[in-house]
Amino acid sequence: MALHSLAEERSLALHRAVAERLSSDPRILERARERVRMWAEQGGAHPEYVAAWQVVLSRPPEEIAAFLVDRGEHATSLRQVSPFAGALEPRERWSILRAVSR
Repeated sequence: MALHSLAEERSLALHRAVAERLSSDPRILERARERVRMWAEQGGAHPEYVAAWQVVLSRPPEEIAAFLVDRGEHATSLRQVSPFAGALEPRERWSILRAVSR
């Protein structure tokens, strides 16, 4: 598997795990929205990513979860600059990364 494809598959797998938790742990969504607010205030990400994530995160949790696992170009691009960093425990994250790499 090419390195770029591997990176995309890893990102998708990590975001799938996040998506599965959105309805049961609203703190994940709260932290993501807060991170995007901080990006907007402090310039932590390119304004286009900030604006796009603001739109996505304004939707209901079910729609956000569907977006996180969408294989379309827009979702794939946004996953590269994700406000969901830290949403998974390190052990779980490494487990997912190892599984995708196999």
